[in-house]
Parts: sequence; structure tokens; C-alpha cells
Amino acid sequence: MNVHNFLAFDLGADSGRAVFGRIENNKLTLEEVGRFPNKMITVHGHLHWNIFHLFEEMKRCLKFCASEIDESPESLALNTWGVDYALLGSDGSMLGLPYVYRDKRIEGAMDEFIKMIPREQIYEWTGIQFLPINTLYQLFAAKRADPSLSSIVCDLLFMPDLFNYLLTEQKKTEFTIATTSQLFNPVTNAWEDRLFEALGLSKSIMQEVIPTGTILGNLSKDIGREVGLKELPVIAVASHDTGSAVAAVPSEGKNWVYISSGTWSLMGIESQIPIISKKTLNLNFTNEGGVQESFRILKNITGLWLLQACRRSWARERNYTYPELIDAAKSAAPFQFLLDPDRKEFLNPQDMPEAIRQACMKTGEYIPETPADFTRGILESLAFKYRYVLQQIKQISSHPVDKIHIIGGGAQNPLLCQFTADATGIPVIAGPIEATAIGNIMVQALTLGYVSSMAEMRDVIRKSFQTQSYEPQNTQNWDAQYERFLNLLKI
Repeated sequence: MNVHNFLAFDLGADSGRAVFGRIENNKLTLEEVGRFPNKMITVHGHLHWNIFHLFEEMKRCLKFCASEIDESPESLALNTWGVDYALLGSDGSMLGLPYVYRDKRIEGAMDEFIKMIPREQIYEWTGIQFLPINTLYQLFAAKRADPSLSSIVCDLLFMPDLFNYLLTEQKKTEFTIATTSQLFNPVTNAWEDRLFEALGLSKSIMQEVIPTGTILGNLSKDIGREVGLKELPVIAVASHDTGSAVAAVPSEGKNWVYISSGTWSLMGIESQIPIISKKTLNLNFTNEGGVQESFRILKNITGLWLLQACRRSWARERNYTYPELIDAAKSAAPFQFLLDPDRKEFLNPQDMPEAIRQACMKTGEYIPETPADFTRGILESLAFKYRYVLQQIKQISSHPVDKIHIIGGGAQNPLLCQFTADATGIPVIAGPIEATAIGNIMVQALTLGYVSSMAEMRDVIRKSFQTQSYEPQNTQNWDAQYERFLNLLKI
């Protein structure tokens, strides 16, 4: 394999990054060439994406690549989280700043919509986990707030599709991002007409769904001239960040489960077909698209968001680093308090530590006081939630599970990784940390023909990045506390 260079944009909850990837001699190396805040903005009491700031930062990173890096990238691609979207008018411009899924406008929307169409029917059509943040309910909330919406909207673009449109002027929707919306039918491989009828919106606002790994075209002439990178192809990789991250799991065989660990924890298995059944409905599992038309059968779990939001609150008095919090948590007493990370009051509270205190009061748990206590209790609770979901995965998987791959930011949290091994009784393999950018880059390489398959992609990743293994310890102590955690899920 000759030397090949790629650029990946990864827009995460805290920041956006530009990552330059070089594949040489079957190994991938990464270089971060730009980082910028992805801070949501509040306008008239509502939470929005700061689109124009992000787009300017992306162009700044492209200019850097053109002027400061000897070898230009052969292509670029981007990814971010799912469910959020922008609405365009007849002239192709945005009808206001896109909302963030944590905005308060969605309150009650899911429950109200389900009164119109039963859960069982929605799930049969979409195979998607019921979450109040799903695009389906965001759209319902938008139409509820403004009934005239249907008369002014011409196009809907999910966030990765929007940035691709700004870069290339092409309006398309990539497969993995389409499937997360709860608007797409993975069996018919099309937007679900009956949901749009219920919304009172025309399906014509949706775009053609293109396969993962489609070359959208080059940077537009204006953008190319502005940044100094003319005729640079833009590829629609797995633009849902979890899709790219799971593509980077350095796995072999089939007997494994992944946890893409960051603000959210996405835990599941890979499948060549969607699994839509009464059991997956009752267990509330989702069927999201993956690379090469695979499906990620998974469950969304509130992840390190709890710790991120606590840290933000504590920053008013002291800016703790994550290593400081993890080191302090090692010395804190175990199992002081437990909680269900997915309680609705944790979605976007003004003060996360206070929200946790209030939840502990309701459930009769110890009320934490110090950052060390909070950190340890959050990580222990996450590990127990992983055990709970793992038991559900075993009910729907046709393969046994003998290891857990943790990828993403959580892979650099040794306490969470060890707790996960201890709680589940299964070895944990942690890494790579930069899974989303790695998956993005490797799908670019796959699209351009420099690797031939997912198996070859993962072989390159295994050769390129070290992982850390964690063996289960003290499992009896965790077993003794698990019933207590299960009881908390009922409160």
C-alpha cells in the first residue's frame, strides 16, 4: 500500500476536530490539525447549533491543510451525532438555526405522538429505540409549535448532510444518519410515508438516501478557491459518529459487544440485517445503519454526560481535570450510591450535581458530597447499566459474548473500563480512543479502493493502535450490589 492521506472532521459534544490521517505500509497514523469549541448557543430561551461558527472553523482547518501540510488530503469526510437537523427554504437557505436535541421544546412530544400511532406500529416501521430526542418527535414538536411549518419548508438535512451541502452544494442524506431518525424504514429501505402523513409534512422535504461511502463530489468552486484545496472529493462516510466509531472496533470473529463510550454510551452488536421483533421492541433496542449496509443493534445509554455536566458545574469553583477526578474516585468508598443514568431528569439539568442529589433523595440512596464520591458513583452506575444491557443483548444475539470492546473517550478512563469488566464478569478491551476519526478515515480509504473490506480495515486498525485489556476482578462484590441497582431501575 502506498502513502495515502485523508482529512476527517469529527464534531463532538464539546469540540470539533480536524484529524489528518496517513496510511502507509498498512498502518494508519493520526495528526490533529485543528480543534475548536462546539458550544451550543441559547437564543430566546432555546438551544441551537452555532452553525456559522463551526463552518468557519472547518474552513480555517482546510486552509491550514492547504498551506501548512506538505501532502494534501486525497479526500475529506465529516461526522457528528444523529437526530438533529436543519430546515431549508425554497432558496436553499436555512430557516433559522437548527435546534439541539436537548432543547426544552421536545418535552411531552414523544408521548403525544404515540397517542396518534401506537409504539408497536412505529417500531415495526422503523426498528428504532424510543427516545424523546429522536427526529420524529423533534419534528412533531416543531410542527406543534408552528403549524405553518409545512408551507415554508422545502428541504430537511441532518447535521452531517447540512455541512456536506455547505461544502459541496449537494443535498443528499447518508444511510447511517437516515436510520437514526425514526423516520426511515430499514426493511423497505425508504422514508416511511405513514409517519410523514401523521406529522402533516410532505415526504418531499427528505433527500435521496445514499449508501455509506458515496463520493458526493468535490468542494464547491467557491469553497475550493477560498481554502486553497481545489477538486478535493467529499465523501459521505458513516456520518453518524457512532457508525464511524463502530467501524473502528479492532475486533475479530463475532463473539463480542461494543460500547462506543462518550457523552452517550452506545452498546450493541453488529448484524447484516435489522432485528425487529416483539422482543427487541420490549427491550427497546434500536436498528441503526452501519458500514457496508450492516446494522448496529444497540441501545443508547446516557454515558459520561453525567460526569461532564458535573464537571461543568464544579468549574464555578475549581476546574477539575478528568484524570484528577478519576484518581480521587479510586480512593472513594465503593457503592456509596447508585443511580439509573437514564433518568429523565438527567437529560439537561441546570445543575447536574443537584439533580443527582435530588434523585438520590427520591430513591433513598446516599447523597454524595465530594467530587470523588460523585465520580465513583457515576462510573459504578454506568458499569451496572452495561451489565443490565449486556444481559438483554444476550437474549437477542445469535452469538455468545466473550469480550467487550470499549472505544472512544471512555476507553481512556481506566476506572470505567475496570468497573465494566468487574460488573459484567467479561474481559474488556479498551481502544482505540480516536475511534470516530479512525472509522471516518478508513471508510474514506475503503471508498477510494485502498482497502477492500471491513475485515481489512480492522486489520489495519489492529496493527496501528494499541489497546488495553482489563480482566474481571472482585466480581463477588459487584454481584452482591447488582440487585440493589435493579431495584433502582423500578423507581
